[in-house]
Amino acid sequence: MNAQTIASQANTRYELRFQSLFNEGRGYAFPCDADGRVDLAALSDRGRSTYRFVQTTVGRDLAVPAVWLRALQ
Repeated sequence: MNAQTIASQANTRYELRFQSLFNEGRGYAFPCDADGRVDLAALSDRGRSTYRFVQTTVGRDLAVPAVWLRALQ
C-alpha cells in the first residue's frame, strides 16, 4: 500500500452499501467515491475477495448497492 492509497482511504467520505434482503441491519460496506466506484487496489486481499463475492449475491441475498455518505467519526 502506498502513501497515495493511504491518503485516499483517510479522505473517503462515501461507502458502497449492500443491504441484506432478509436480515435487516445486515450487509456489507466498502469505501468508494461519490459515484460508487470502489478502489480495489486499496482493499486488502480479503476485502477484494469479499467484494467480489458480494457482487455475485446481489439480487439473491443482497439488495442493489447504494452510495452513502459516511458518518463523521
